[in-house]
Amino acid sequence: MVKQERAVRTRRALVSAAADGFSREGYGPASLLDISRHAGVTSGALHFHFPTKAALASAVMTAAAQRLHEVVERCETRMRSGDALQLLVDAGHELTRQLREDVVLRAGFDLDGDPGCPKDIGEVRHLWHLWISATLEKADKAGELRREMPAVQVASIVFACTVGFQMLGRRDPTWVSRRVQTRFWSLMLPRIAVSRQGLRAAGS
Repeated sequence: MVKQERAVRTRRALVSAAADGFSREGYGPASLLDISRHAGVTSGALHFHFPTKAALASAVMTAAAQRLHEVVERCETRMRSGDALQLLVDAGHELTRQLREDVVLRAGFDLDGDPGCPKDIGEVRHLWHLWISATLEKADKAGELRREMPAVQVASIVFACTVGFQMLGRRDPTWVSRRVQTRFWSLMLPRIAVSRQGLRAAGS
């Protein structure tokens, strides 16, 4: 049991250190030696748990996907049924906050857009796009969306903007601030919502 707990702690430390390295430097430049040192383990321990850099990146992506699931699940738990657009707004705010604070989630989004990263390790951005699309479909069926604003088009805009904010935020944290998210939704909601009544661009 002690060995199992130690192994779990080591894997978590390696995933966290790798996420930090991949997010700051990119997949290619990130050094496995630096990652192992940052995690406080030997290179041998790193290769025991993750035989290749791709395996380590895949573990980071899996962890990031789980963090994303937790983000939307928290928002869904708080939201009443029939409030799909407000759920989308709230999830956008929560995701932005977590991208500022959670290096693993941030690394998942960064790796997904890194041209040097293997393509088969997972796609956290794709999961985010799927969730946005499903939520907007619910909004459409509930009569929340304007007829001239098809759910699929709105989903593309929201996805592109949120991912764009995340990418810009790598150099300037202002882009992943609550203020920018609120301004974005203040512009979007009047154009896509049948009624603004009860909708809060700043989040619930």
